Amino acid sequence: MTRRIAVLDAPTNLGLRPPTLTSVPGCAKAPGALRDHGLLARLRARDAGCLTPPRYDPSDWRPGDGVCHSFEIAEYSVALAGRIGDIIDRGEFPVVLGGDCSVLLGSALAMHRLGESVGGRIGLVFVDGHSDFRHPGNASYVGAAAGEDLALVTGRGQADLAAIEGRRPYFRDVDVVVLGIRAQDEYRLDLQAAGIVNRPVPALRAEGAARTAQWAHEQLADCAGYWLHVDVDVLDPAVMPAVDAPDPGGIAFAELEILIAGLVDTPHCLGVELTVFDPDYDPDGAYAAEIVNTLVAGLAPVTAPGAVPPKLLPPRPVPTPRLLSPRPASPTLPPGPAHDAAPSVDPPPADDLDTQVATGGS
Repeated sequence: MTRRIAVLDAPTNLGLRPPTLTSVPGCAKAPGALRDHGLLARLRARDAGCLTPPRYDPSDWRPGDGVCHSFEIAEYSVALAGRIGDIIDRGEFPVVLGGDCSVLLGSALAMHRLGESVGGRIGLVFVDGHSDFRHPGNASYVGAAAGEDLALVTGRGQADLAAIEGRRPYFRDVDVVVLGIRAQDEYRLDLQAAGIVNRPVPALRAEGAARTAQWAHEQLADCAGYWLHVDVDVLDPAVMPAVDAPDPGGIAFAELEILIAGLVDTPHCLGVELTVFDPDYDPDGAYAAEIVNTLVAGLAPVTAPGAVPPKLLPPRPVPTPRLLSPRPASPTLPPGPAHDAAPSVDPPPADDLDTQVATGGS
């Protein structure tokens, strides 16, 4: 038996600010550029089609309006969640080709629906060069969802994006692992304060990509399964400059390949998305070819002989207080043990819809 991959295009650029006053982000072209290099044939994947996004038009957005394109992003996320859910229901492994990082909202919504249906929690492995953790509680502005996607899917920010269908958060803080951010990421301390474990590039490189993937598995041992988000800006600009916000200090293609392979080499990885590649900065297609090579090699464990379909772990039982039978006091026997403590659950962050905001990049 082998696992079958289904490739779904999600060519949205709604979560990014415009590169110039007269242009639009080019990451919407990424799925087509990757397909042109034979991605589907090399993965032996089913073509799950393309979910066309609403029109990119930030012209009527003004500071104070909240996240730009929020209505369109929410609408697109609901549709994308449905498409991802359909793929998983077929026993297939979804590979979602973004698009910008706002794609994560659709994936997160799909995972929350899935977790609810099986009575468990779904986790997130977030491989990204940036924490994308800007929100009204730690920044003077918001505006571009691609720079705020991790904050939104963990319940921070305006409800029309962070609580679609009344679900909030889509991922609990303790069910998120962040890999590949830069050592100087401005929101790293906020991640730590929230209890979101992370391994920046220096630590990832010191431990090695394979061991880091295993470490991520261990962090999510209490989850029924997990989703994998990969933003290609985790790569160093020396090898991948075709992104909207290149930042020095990233990893190499070989490290990303090993990391992906380690993270998908388990039936508990439910799918993966790839984001932020911009073919406008890749005129000869060389970077697209490198991405395809890395994806094909990294996803090899999914289609290897003997691989099994995605599998959700049964939820671990929540400890319940033990009821002790009364017994006579004895000078030689101590009293019975105390009741087990019930696990605490952090409340979701409160809305903050009145914060003044302005547009921002990813």
